[in-house]
Amino acid sequence: MLHIESLDDGLEFFKALGSEVRIEIIKLLIANKYMNMNELATRLNITNGALTNHIKKLEACGIVNTSNESASHGNQKLCSLQLDKVLIEISNPTVEENVYNTELKVGHFSNYQVFPTCGLASDQRLIGEVDDTRYFAHPGRYDADILWFTKGYVEYMIPNFIPYTQRITQIVISAELSSEAPGSNNNWLSDISFYLNDVFIGKWTSPGDFGDVRGIFTPDWWFPNWNQYGLLKMLVINHKGTFIDGLQISDKTIHDFHLNSNSMIKLRLGVDDDAENVGGLTIYGKGFGNYGQDIKVSIHYTPVDGLS
Repeated sequence: MLHIESLDDGLEFFKALGSEVRIEIIKLLIANKYMNMNELATRLNITNGALTNHIKKLEACGIVNTSNESASHGNQKLCSLQLDKVLIEISNPTVEENVYNTELKVGHFSNYQVFPTCGLASDQRLIGEVDDTRYFAHPGRYDADILWFTKGYVEYMIPNFIPYTQRITQIVISAELSSEAPGSNNNWLSDISFYLNDVFIGKWTSPGDFGDVRGIFTPDWWFPNWNQYGLLKMLVINHKGTFIDGLQISDKTIHDFHLNSNSMIKLRLGVDDDAENVGGLTIYGKGFGNYGQDIKVSIHYTPVDGLS
């Protein structure tokens, strides 16, 4: 997986694809997995010298990998694809004033109460045993890039490092979420609740626990019949109310919390016992899913009246 974060960063990659011959090389390697230089040159009807230049350009930007292997008539250079997916971000992130930005790793929750089916994993391995809630207290959980449970909650302490004498006017939270079904099920409703400092601020009904295709960032070792990706949701609380993806989900406003530079900010995500759809929660972090991010938080602030 190659993540190109800006058009400028991807310039050499785009140049490498700007050739019909190199596109044909990629197509041949997709179909055959491994081919030696002579086979490729023959199929493309070009000389080995011309092919070598094309392979060097593809190798330089990480698209193709080459290796030397012994053959009956000496060594031969084998070519294979190194990439199977590319994610390109076209727009550059804008830098806003009076905003403190931070990210919460999925495993950095400060409190929890969860019920099976449940589990955690880093991008390298499962953390402990699945469906054993004790592993949510295991030291290895700090490395978790994905977690899931059928009902209950996890809580995160949001770092608050806005300047002194400032008050908080808006909090924006972005996270990749889905339901939690046994295995996966694209049609599996779950009412996911959000709490700020122990106050319910709204809920969103997840439509499913998605496993129809592999997630862009989901590691190769992850089980193909398990959930693969979620939906990127944006939770906003400001002076007008609380919103999910621009749709109002409650009348709770940021003013109800009287938050400033000294305030503790606690975020809870969960599935309540009395929810209409108790279908679990999965939170995807940087090493899983389709968006390659942890839980992103933006805290907007302004001077406290009379202290600016």
